[in-house]
Amino acid sequence: MLKDFASLGLRCISFAKSKNFSKAPSFVRSLSQQLPPAFHSEKSFFPTYPQRFFSNMSESYVLPEKWSEDLKDENGSLMSKNEFKKRQKAVKVAAEKAEKEAAKLAKALEAASLKADKPASQDDSDEITDPTAYFENRVKAIEAKKSKGLNPYPHKFHVSISVPGFVAKYKDIDAGSQLTEEEVSVAGRIYSKRASGNKLFFYDLKAEGSKIQIMADARNFTVDLDGFAAQNAECKRGDIVGIVGFPGKSKKGELSIFPKRLEVLSPCLHMPPTQHFGLKDQETRYRQRYLDLIMNPEVRDIFYTRTKVIQFVRRFLDDRGFLEVETPMMNMIPGGAAARPFVTHHNDLDMQLYMRIAPELFLKMLVIGGLERVYEIGRQFRNEGIDMTHNPEFTTCEFYQAYADYNDLVTMTEKLVSDMVLAIKGSYKIKYHANGMDQEPIEIDFTPPWKRISMVSGLEEALGVKLPQPLESEEARLALVALCEKHNVNCPAPQTTARLLDKLVGDFLEVQCINPTFICDHPQLMSPLAKWHRDIPGLTERFELFINKKELCNAYTELNDPIRQRSLFSDQANAKAEGDDEAMFIDENFCTALEYGLPPTGGWGLGVDRMAMLLTDTINIKEVLLFPAMKPE
Repeated sequence: MLKDFASLGLRCISFAKSKNFSKAPSFVRSLSQQLPPAFHSEKSFFPTYPQRFFSNMSESYVLPEKWSEDLKDENGSLMSKNEFKKRQKAVKVAAEKAEKEAAKLAKALEAASLKADKPASQDDSDEITDPTAYFENRVKAIEAKKSKGLNPYPHKFHVSISVPGFVAKYKDIDAGSQLTEEEVSVAGRIYSKRASGNKLFFYDLKAEGSKIQIMADARNFTVDLDGFAAQNAECKRGDIVGIVGFPGKSKKGELSIFPKRLEVLSPCLHMPPTQHFGLKDQETRYRQRYLDLIMNPEVRDIFYTRTKVIQFVRRFLDDRGFLEVETPMMNMIPGGAAARPFVTHHNDLDMQLYMRIAPELFLKMLVIGGLERVYEIGRQFRNEGIDMTHNPEFTTCEFYQAYADYNDLVTMTEKLVSDMVLAIKGSYKIKYHANGMDQEPIEIDFTPPWKRISMVSGLEEALGVKLPQPLESEEARLALVALCEKHNVNCPAPQTTARLLDKLVGDFLEVQCINPTFICDHPQLMSPLAKWHRDIPGLTERFELFINKKELCNAYTELNDPIRQRSLFSDQANAKAEGDDEAMFIDENFCTALEYGLPPTGGWGLGVDRMAMLLTDTINIKEVLLFPAMKPE
């Protein structure tokens, strides 16, 4: 058949070169009659395709090669020499165009011949490409099955072995072997379908991160050929299927299951992306995480690593005698951090409640109650901006240990984080694409001990100035305003001393922290819950851990003086009155609890999401959140 089509194509080109357009209609009819039925069954452009270029020519009139005085046109009138030249030029242009289009037609005929010569197939390439039509067809097929009394969504399918278990058990069998006496049943999702004639189909089946081939041979099925065809016709890409059969390998060594029976357990009504093109659109990936997980195996790996981070932290603390607890997520007063809260309403009590921004105050109350080592891993909610490292809800781990101070916490942090990196990545050093996957990665070295920078002295060194003391004074605040203006550091109102310091530290100290670095000894006005520094007036025993310029941990020796705590809460209330939405509320219940006596205590918090970002080499927090916050579509 291929030779026949090639011959027809060559005839098209030859005819165009002949310029004998008077015979165009009969030539077109001749070609049409010679086309095989397989080509006529397509929605073909033939014979209208060549007629587009030949139908404007007269069927009887032929323009001679030379002009003569007695030359007449198709109406019998004498033709002038100028008219002849015009027509001659038009014929030449038409011939050139016809030759080009005939070549295109020949190429189209050849492509059609390849398609016509293909065996009957239910390959992926034969699917309907319109998503709406695909969905409608699948729904109709399901309804047709229901009308016959059949259930397209079976209640149960017995799985005797998982796909990963199948791979582990049979991966070493010989190529070409079939364990016909060993019946197994597996289930998973179809990712591709290929046909080799009408009696052999190949599928790629994936489940739980592993893949095997389904080699559906009609000779192995327990039904007749019609039943075999029906079972395979029902299976489409994306469907979840159950297979009962025996293990083996193809002659090429592909680990396979050879089905005796194939059953669709849950049809995929939508046309999934092909494996070749995949799912790359970021918006779709985040909004339809289930589809992202189906199409992109590396996404699955990210969330497995995230789980390993949480498991490691939990095991580390459990091994040291900490008790995991749960504290309220809705509170009458949001406390424990400087952040803007989400507000909700309790209908029955008719009162305003706040989603928690941190569990800190409740955990310290438990230490007061005698639970000397407690921790909580859970969600926090902050009504603030969304960017590459911030999401309105995020996961933290906070622990509190009686009779520990921030020096103990520095040692614990180095131990916990470095051991975690070593356990998950196999080395203290990791490669991280901090500037995007299209740029060279940086190396981050978690080998302890880590660098320490004292905040105020480090900032003075970076700026080349001596900050006025005390920092609580108006003179100090104005000096910080001037420094921000001088160095083009943006600090929107209200320009409190704490906010000004935070902005300057961000621009001059945090940028130095690529490898793990502790920024220590924060001013008291930036740390209302931290205990004053035992050696340096005006500062606190606090540190923040920065890696790749981002904060990962925050810890301090806890303030346990109730009088001092009330005073600092009062300062925060004044800042809130000045317009600082992130300033803390006064929590009288916590102050009362402090009056019963909080032992010397160290408190510590870790951002789980950011830790997961580092260990999965991602720069967008949405990549490590299964369902990140998104704007409405």
